Amino acid sequence: MARFHRELPVSASTAYAQVHAAALALELARDVSHLQGSFATKTVRGSRHWYFAFREPDQRIRQIYVGPDSAEVRALVERARANAPIAALKPLAKSAASLGNTTVQRKHLSVILRLNEFGFFRAGGVLVGTHAFLAYANQLGLQWVGSDQTADVDFAHAGRNVSIALPADVDATPHAALTTMDSGFLPLVQYRGRAGASYRKQDEPEFQVDFLTPKTGRSDDPIEVEHLDVALQPLRFMEFSLEGIEQATLFDPAGRCVVVSLPAPARYAIHKLLVVGERSGAYRAKIAKDVAQVASLVEYFANNDIDPLIEAWHDARNRGPGWRKRADEGLRALRMVAAEQAALLRAMESTSP
Repeated sequence: MARFHRELPVSASTAYAQVHAAALALELARDVSHLQGSFATKTVRGSRHWYFAFREPDQRIRQIYVGPDSAEVRALVERARANAPIAALKPLAKSAASLGNTTVQRKHLSVILRLNEFGFFRAGGVLVGTHAFLAYANQLGLQWVGSDQTADVDFAHAGRNVSIALPADVDATPHAALTTMDSGFLPLVQYRGRAGASYRKQDEPEFQVDFLTPKTGRSDDPIEVEHLDVALQPLRFMEFSLEGIEQATLFDPAGRCVVVSLPAPARYAIHKLLVVGERSGAYRAKIAKDVAQVASLVEYFANNDIDPLIEAWHDARNRGPGWRKRADEGLRALRMVAAEQAALLRAMESTSP
């Protein structure tokens, strides 16, 4: 019997699939109607005209001319307001949520939406951490048992490791995105005159946003990369997650949706296990959450599709003694919480991928 997850009914999985398909289609066909802005009128030489105003990533206000005031143009504006593509997703998302799919907190989705609007995912950004784990529930047709939300939102980017993840030659401005939000975020530290890798909300200091990247050298200093206006905090083993990227759709209780890039769930699980084996000191407080996520995903793959987990486990252990040592440390921590799942991983060492 599953301890860490419940299967959703087919109706819930179907509802999520509809939301994701619609959100992905709109993301691929991104146009002006997706911009966060508003319609307004101006009087020019005695005549009233309609415009659509929006703010670009460089913070300049842009206006698109709609047309002179008339019954036809007013009807066009009303249709656009009522049938904006993002708004059209809300009934689908609310239906999916009512059937048991997982939603994320409104304030967290606001940050993820904001970074999407400022080009972060198109520039190779990836959602990681607990919000990726929450996304897997809907993607896999599950509800996690006892899964907690988090006060942090974590993102990653391949940085200088251009051989992994997504194309990263598109400019994005996550610093501008965060600092210009209402009650915006402030960088915790400055690095070489630029924004650091962590941000904290001005009026809610426990709400933190972190930007991570694979650690390729000995230094723990944040690194700067082209195309981003933030520094990235190096983290060991992060490349393992970024070598397999998928897409999912997140939504909040109000029905707002966003398509995100995130690690493949089997690679995420093994990466978390490696991180558990690496953590010490102040980071020990996060181990319980990480171990619970590993156990949940291992249980799912054991019951449904073991092959991706076997492949990820062998890949990690075959990368050298340092990787095997961290995997064994993580496995010991997992055994304390989920002995059956730990035994399964150990048994897979003699199984060919």
